[in-house]
Amino acid sequence: MLNFKRYKRVPVMDYPERQWPNKEIEKAPVWCSVDLRDGNQALIEPMVVEEKIEMFNLLVKLGFKQIEVGFPAASQIEYDFLRQLVDRNLIPDDVVIQVLVQCREHLIDRTFQALQGVKRAVVHIYNSTSTLQRDVVFGMDKEHIKQIAVEGTKMVKERAKDFPGEIVLEYSPESFTGTEMDYALEVCTAVQETWGPTKEEPIIINLPATVEMTTPNVYADQIEWMHRNFKDRETIVLSVHPHNDRGTGVAATELSLLAGADRVEGTLFGNGERTGNVDVLTVAYNMFSQGIDPELDIENIREIIEVYERCCKMEIDPRHPYAGKLVFTAFSGSHQDAINKGVRALKARKNPYWEVPYLPVDPSDLGRDYEPIVRINSQSGKGGVAFVMDTFYGFKLPKGMHKEFADVVQAVAEAHGEVAPEQIMELFKAEYLAAKEPFNFIRCETTDVGETDTQAKLTFKYQGGILSAKGVGNGPIDAARDAIEQTVNVHVKVLDYSEHALGEGSHAQAAAYIQVMDVDTGRVTFGVGVSPNITRASHRALFSGLNRLFK
Repeated sequence: MLNFKRYKRVPVMDYPERQWPNKEIEKAPVWCSVDLRDGNQALIEPMVVEEKIEMFNLLVKLGFKQIEVGFPAASQIEYDFLRQLVDRNLIPDDVVIQVLVQCREHLIDRTFQALQGVKRAVVHIYNSTSTLQRDVVFGMDKEHIKQIAVEGTKMVKERAKDFPGEIVLEYSPESFTGTEMDYALEVCTAVQETWGPTKEEPIIINLPATVEMTTPNVYADQIEWMHRNFKDRETIVLSVHPHNDRGTGVAATELSLLAGADRVEGTLFGNGERTGNVDVLTVAYNMFSQGIDPELDIENIREIIEVYERCCKMEIDPRHPYAGKLVFTAFSGSHQDAINKGVRALKARKNPYWEVPYLPVDPSDLGRDYEPIVRINSQSGKGGVAFVMDTFYGFKLPKGMHKEFADVVQAVAEAHGEVAPEQIMELFKAEYLAAKEPFNFIRCETTDVGETDTQAKLTFKYQGGILSAKGVGNGPIDAARDAIEQTVNVHVKVLDYSEHALGEGSHAQAAAYIQVMDVDTGRVTFGVGVSPNITRASHRALFSGLNRLFK
């Protein structure tokens, strides 16, 4: 049994005046990628300089205007990477790089050395303020912890005076979620007063969920409380940096935006220490799905995945939101049927808004295609098979035919597992288009007889022999049926008929579907015929049905 008594509940702040539950996200935040710092330090095999440059170029291409490039005072490779960005002129004028540094003088000096030549940079200082770390890590009281933050701010401010470029200060009370709110505000305010920001040149106050300690609504309460209690709030860019220890990083981020946050730090696909940082792509795609411009160029998720997996040497989980190979895939029969009907309704109604059951976004808007949406296995149903035949090959099977052909496909799936679209098409050809026994259509000439009847002169093979026959009926199909019955001892009735064009233009073929019944046994099946000539297609469909009845 789990020893749950070892754990105590994290205290929840009393905040009944919260306002965030009544708000909605209306615009994108300022995005800051920390893939090259938090993401990189969490890799089993950290990126080398050239891999970091490839990742940096991807982030620029995606539209990130703030990118944390590392901790240049912590290692030579991080220092060298920043120098490569500067020396190779890889930082666009509209992109601000961010560097992380502890509040220590020699580290801050080394950081400013690395920044030489940078036009605009965010210097991100931090120190832990939580009750637990004050006790067991630093052994310091509140005043000493606050003084570390103030002294770090002073050191950055002093060096920024002589720096030829522009320096923006970011301060993080690390482990903010484990810090008393009044004390967190006290430390942040001391940093704010020391730096002296203005509305035109604000400071970034970053409130990280360094460890997710409780439910996302509590984090939102903490963010809103700080947002409403900061002095000179217009001089502060309120930033959040959620982690994902409880698996609720995305929810915590979205609620913090409701609570007053202006800026989000996170990583592509949520790569980061332990369970990870917040996945900025999921947050951005969530906004997109609600008709909000995420202000990131993320319409080609395949390219993002390709670069990420190559540089990080990590694979995207097949169920990862938006990016996973299976997230737009339906195996369930009822889901497949609903998707099929939804896509058809969308086209028929010319709806300007995407509204398809089980698909919150159009996969093609993300650079995905429709191929993975419906995949057929033993759990699939008639709607999925019909969807594949329509979407991939243009065959719009009559509703009554859905189950008949789905049963054929399911038998194969039960024996061999998942059935690919091309395998489904091969089964369709074998079952309906390619059969030549016992009947094989050769040709048919039809002429009108009187005002209502049609005469058919039919040539066909039956059990290997070539036969010729004449028949009369109320149309080409009925006349051919009569000709067959005059020659061969079978009795069939046509129950249903439909047709449509396969493709467009003068070279398009016609597909015909006929449901026939063996009068003697009551057995019913469908036949399918394809030809550039619609009459020939209908005759082939009749013979297809006969072969399925009498094979």
